[in-house]
Formats: sequence, C-alpha cells, structure tokens
Amino acid sequence: MGRTPVATGVPQQEQQTTRGRLQGFQLTVHFLGTGGGWPTVERNVPSVAVHRGSEVLLFDCGEGTQRQLQRSALSYMDVSAIFVSHHHGDHVFGLPGLLRTMNLMERAKPLLIVGGRTIRRVLDGMMQMSPFTPVYPIEVRELAPGESMAFDGYRVEAAKGIHGAPNNAYALIEEDRPGRFNKPRALELGVPEGPMFRKLQLGENVTLKDGRTVRPEDVLGGTRPGRKIVVSGDTRPSPDVVALARGADLLLHEATYLEADKDKAVENGHSTAREAAEVAKAANVKELWLYHLSPRVMRGEDSLREAREVFPNTKVASDFATVDVALAP
Repeated sequence: MGRTPVATGVPQQEQQTTRGRLQGFQLTVHFLGTGGGWPTVERNVPSVAVHRGSEVLLFDCGEGTQRQLQRSALSYMDVSAIFVSHHHGDHVFGLPGLLRTMNLMERAKPLLIVGGRTIRRVLDGMMQMSPFTPVYPIEVRELAPGESMAFDGYRVEAAKGIHGAPNNAYALIEEDRPGRFNKPRALELGVPEGPMFRKLQLGENVTLKDGRTVRPEDVLGGTRPGRKIVVSGDTRPSPDVVALARGADLLLHEATYLEADKDKAVENGHSTAREAAEVAKAANVKELWLYHLSPRVMRGEDSLREAREVFPNTKVASDFATVDVALAP
C-alpha cells in the first residue's frame, strides 16, 4: 500500500520539500483531546494532531475535535489525513462535524481517511446521519495490522491493539536522513559550491568538468535516523504495540486506569498507567506520554507517579499541550 501526496508544482513548496529532506521538517505533536469515554471540563475526548512541515495528520477525532483545532495553533483546513484507531464513539464522533465544516469552508484539497476494515461502513453511516455532497475529494483506505502506507519522506504503520473492538495503533516513521555534508572534502575533490553540493546531499552522483565522478559516500557521513512517533489508540498492553514502538522517540499510550482498578482495565480492554510504562520500557522508547485518562484520574498526578516508578521519562498529556520531536544530531 502506498500514497504520495498530490504534487502541486509550486517551486517554493518543492524547495521546502528539498530542505526538509536535507535538514528535517519540524515535527510537533499537539494533544487536542486527552480524556477517555466522554468530554469533561478539563479534557476533551481523544484526538492527537501531528504537524510535520506543511502537513497536519490527525489521529482519532472524538466529538468536539474541530473546536479543539480552532482553539489550537492549527487549522483543520490543513489536515491532510485522519487515522482512526477504532470505531468507539469517543474516537470518531467528531468526524461528521469536521468533514461537513470543511465542506462549508469550500475546502479544495483532498482528504485521506484511514482505518480498519470497517472504516467505510462507519463513515457511510455517519454520512447518512448528516448527508452532504463533498466539494473536496475524500479517499478512504483500509489499513490492516502489519501493513503500512508510504508518504513523502515517511510512512505510517499499523499494529494490532487489544481492545473490545479491533484497534489499530499507528507509528509515523520518517525515512533516514543523509549524513552530514563534509564541505572541505567536497572542495578538496574539486566539487564547486552550488547545485552539485545539493545533488550530493540528496544522494546523487555528480560528474565534474574533468570527467571524474564524485559519489555521495565520498562527502557524506553515515545516515541519520528519522524520527518515530507511536499512538496506541485503546489497548491492553500488546506485544504488537511493543514491537511497533521499538526505539520510538515518542510513545503516546493510553492510561485509562490506575493499578487499583486493574480489574476494570482488563474487563474493558484498557491499560493502567503502570502497564503503559511497562510497554514503554519493553520497547525502549525515549519518552512516554500518557493520554486517554478516565475521569476517575482526571488530574493525572497519581497516573504520573505510578508510571514513573517503572519508566521515569514519563509525562501526562493535557489538552493543548505540544511536544517538539528533535532530530537526531
């Protein structure tokens, strides 16, 4: 499976894409809704936006997500794709309003909606509740656990969560970046500053005036890894999610309950804060953020304390919190 965003042919955007490949786009996570079950004064229901370059990717769309977007630094008109973890209401009830509002605002650019095998049926039912004729293209794609979709500079992979309904956890995984450019070495080899520098940085051979060929490996260091963000959706601790999150820069894992209510977590297909931390530890991630908190633990102090006993680099997300994900040096 694969999809590359539609090319616009605008030179400035092409330049931005090239800069992104060489230097790396800014990558920021925006928590739009961090509660679970139903919205409260403190927390809306789940939705996470990932802002990468000029794209905004939305993971789940609970009720009120479009209002959360309006209150954030993002625009819902910039959302290029929506990834639905599963079809429980607190993760999808925001879709009809968001799609219809985009229509009223005369959106033109395509929108991709990705989910499990029943995503088309769910969307069809929602469209019947609030029928309208889209003025913008909507592409619906199914993504099964173990499958991935290719985009420009990154891919999104799905893994199986353990929940009452089939649940996709998702990982956004950037391609590796070229190694650092050794300008003194390039000049020593006779490469003139300018377009040839850029070609080498993009991994292309260049031919000098004297007929010699200079290869990227002659002037570039080792490749640098791209970044990786994982969003769990609703799940019990899952070995597939552990595998998906292996080495991630950021793991956003649901933490609906505390250990005192572990029986409810098991019964309802959710995780405790401690269990989320155990997933983070097993996957050797760099940082864990807890979200999808039950109203029982709305303030999150106990969740944080419980998780940090297992995985110290844990934080509790709140609505409108943002996280910048740094590039590897």
